Amino acid sequence: MKSMSVLRPCLIVFACLALLATGLSASDASAAAAKVAIPRLVDLGADKCIPCRMMTPILAELAKEYAGQLDVLFIDVWKKREEGESYGIRVIPTQIFFDATGKERFRHEGFFAKKDILAKWKELGVELREPATAKGN
Repeated sequence: MKSMSVLRPCLIVFACLALLATGLSASDASAAAAKVAIPRLVDLGADKCIPCRMMTPILAELAKEYAGQLDVLFIDVWKKREEGESYGIRVIPTQIFFDATGKERFRHEGFFAKKDILAKWKELGVELREPATAKGN
């Protein structure tokens, strides 16, 4: 037991040194950990693509209504071609659903309605709390 009491401070010091070496502050590291801890929806499209533009208000609503429960990210693959390639997309828009561990759980190509996105999260076992704005309706 005594060795554990000596080991714990050493591990804390090592973790702090690792953060310093990478240039991350403790708040940056905890913020990054918080982002990883929630499911993520990545929409790959382009701002000049009509179905992609139809997704814009849906993504904005999801980001606002489910802030803290769901991370929503849009990547314009015409402006950031290498990012689109890294996801292996074939057409735009493409929505990729990742669980809280970062594992891809589902992929959809084309326009995807908000109600269908929410239904897919539920099907995947992600229970999103109803947003405050919907409760008043």
